[in-house]
Amino acid sequence: MERCVIVGGSAIDNYEFVRKHISKEDYIIYCDCGLAHMEKLKAEPSLIVGDFDSHENPHLETETIVLPRVKDDTDTLYAVKEAIKRGYTDFVLVGVLGKRFDHTLGNLAILLMLEEKGMRGKIIDDFSEITVVSDSCMIKDDCKYFSVLAAGGDAHGVTIKNAKYNAHDMDIDITFPIGVSNEVQRGSSAFVSVREGKVFIIKVYTE
Repeated sequence: MERCVIVGGSAIDNYEFVRKHISKEDYIIYCDCGLAHMEKLKAEPSLIVGDFDSHENPHLETETIVLPRVKDDTDTLYAVKEAIKRGYTDFVLVGVLGKRFDHTLGNLAILLMLEEKGMRGKIIDDFSEITVVSDSCMIKDDCKYFSVLAAGGDAHGVTIKNAKYNAHDMDIDITFPIGVSNEVQRGSSAFVSVREGKVFIIKVYTE
């Protein structure tokens, strides 16, 4: 099944970079004021959801789910849950960081939720990609920097290879951001593994 792209209402300045992570085959859900990005993303909606407290309901022919303004789930979380009901297991979230810090933290938590469900998820902002890893991953040398930070609690047995700063069986305390701003060795790929816990992998491509 194709990926699901969720578009939130936080600011996007580097539309060119974000568009590279969206394909014509993706199922695209716009959340409320995320609709403001539709023209510049050049991506037609497959579904629109929101309580429309920050953007007028456009009343398009596209399927639209109008949510109550008093609810437990944010519009973004509702969109993810609705997509899961429709069979999607691979998610890209854009426009979900930076406008409000409480929503930013909530959207990072969505990555943790997807990982616990055995699904794939990543957040794309103007210059980086964020994923959650609980086992291992490879990081290509096409990014400028990468960071490895504990996610949802301490991470144990973290190993980093083929990077400027390597580590073996290291513990990363959630209160100590020791893994910020590493670099992949040119012409190679870095390897990151976690024995216990989870880490955020943040790949920075441009600034």
